[in-house]
Amino acid sequence: MTVVDPKSFGKVAVLLGGTSSERQVSLWSGEAVLAALQRKGVDAHGIDTQEVNLATYLVDNKFDRVMNSLHGGFGEDGTIQALLTYLKIPYTGSGMLGCAIGMDKLHTKAIWHSKGLPVLQTFELKTEEDVARVAELNIFPLAVKPSADGSSVGVSKVERKEDLLSAWQNAQGKSGTIFAEPWIVGKGEYTCAILHGKALPLIRMETDLAFYDFDAKYLRDDTRYFCPCGLDEGVETKIQKICEEAFHAVSGKGWGRVDLVLDQEGLPWLLEVNMSPGMTGHSLVPMAAQATGIDYDSLCVEILKTSL
Repeated sequence: MTVVDPKSFGKVAVLLGGTSSERQVSLWSGEAVLAALQRKGVDAHGIDTQEVNLATYLVDNKFDRVMNSLHGGFGEDGTIQALLTYLKIPYTGSGMLGCAIGMDKLHTKAIWHSKGLPVLQTFELKTEEDVARVAELNIFPLAVKPSADGSSVGVSKVERKEDLLSAWQNAQGKSGTIFAEPWIVGKGEYTCAILHGKALPLIRMETDLAFYDFDAKYLRDDTRYFCPCGLDEGVETKIQKICEEAFHAVSGKGWGRVDLVLDQEGLPWLLEVNMSPGMTGHSLVPMAAQATGIDYDSLCVEILKTSL
């Protein structure tokens, strides 16, 4: 890692909060990132984008760059990135194209599929007729998800066709198209953090809940994380390469996270990409970085470097 004088970043706006369904997670992330950058001597200032006219605020207060700690809509979907590009203010992470693609799971999966990367079959659920048709396929368990929300918002595990309609209804009102995909009962859920375009060590997650949902991610202390993840070194290296390819395939830049599952045969299946991952005390990118000797405060500086 190259050493950078904290003063060389200039005046840094840490964007947090926002208006998406992930607002609370963004507040947790942004407050932690802000404190870390300030401890490192960076002239960092927190801005809740819900409370200001961001375009005029950034210009009027002469900010030099942005550390983006927003999650979900208007923060991770290309909207903020387009604004900052227009204002010519450098920012962390992927650009507007990568964020716009990565925010929508169905578009992401379509690109991955076109590149020959391992993705599960998906079934769009736009109407009750779609729900009934998929129910008759009798391929349970299924995961029902909104395509453009993160933090497992609106996600359900469905084990009986009688429950598919209620799961679809539960996802109504969330962002993007609702879809179903096979629920893999295999060797666990994994994530691969990306920093400076390169994969960090994989993390395996275990929870006593039905799946790794919002509570397991942010609220519970009994979720178990394994890093090293327990895979053979050669297998982990191959999966890391797949995740790097997946990240770059959707125009990912700088840093992010790719989530996946392994089936009973140990084959990986890509689930989604996160272009502005959580940075809370329960978050996964800091855990993976810690495994390589990068502490939280240093990680925040490394992420800020992606704006240079």
